[in-house]
Amino acid sequence: MSVYDLICKRRTVRRFAQKPITLEALKQFVNAGRLAPSASNLQPLEFMVLEQTRAVQYVFERTRWAGYLPPDQGKPSADQAPVAFILILVNKKIRAEGYGADVGAAAENMILAALEQGVAACWIGSIIDRADIKAELAIPEHCDLDSLLALGYPAEDPVAEPLDGSVKYYRDEQGRLHVPKRTLASVLHINGY
Repeated sequence: MSVYDLICKRRTVRRFAQKPITLEALKQFVNAGRLAPSASNLQPLEFMVLEQTRAVQYVFERTRWAGYLPPDQGKPSADQAPVAFILILVNKKIRAEGYGADVGAAAENMILAALEQGVAACWIGSIIDRADIKAELAIPEHCDLDSLLALGYPAEDPVAEPLDGSVKYYRDEQGRLHVPKRTLASVLHINGY
């Protein structure tokens, strides 16, 4: 599948099959993140892979999911929870601020590398207690936990649809997730606004 096709196929997934992802695959995803563009090539990002059940469950319990959905439709149940996480850390000794573009580029690279292997992702910034997670995982003080990727083989197939008024994603009567997206015509300007 071409990179463009992967980009068009990519949707946030919040329901996962309970099938493990190999550590080699997870390392490959991180390598894709490591190779992302970085402002001034400072490369302040570091990554922590969690694939052991206890660590994954610990972090899972400290995340918020799908703010637009009712609580019973947002956060996955234990039998559809992610099987791995990649934590995106910022080494503040290298760059203390202005690293948001680096995080975005690295996250998208990892998401696309995962999708190429059939692994789905949910990029999460809504973390309940970063300090608690940092302490539990012995993340040094000079590293901030920016966000994380929840990963697993998909147990749902969200669909993108043209934005028609509301940006809020929703589940239909069958439980399928619908994600409104602005159309190309509504965002594209050529040679001026």
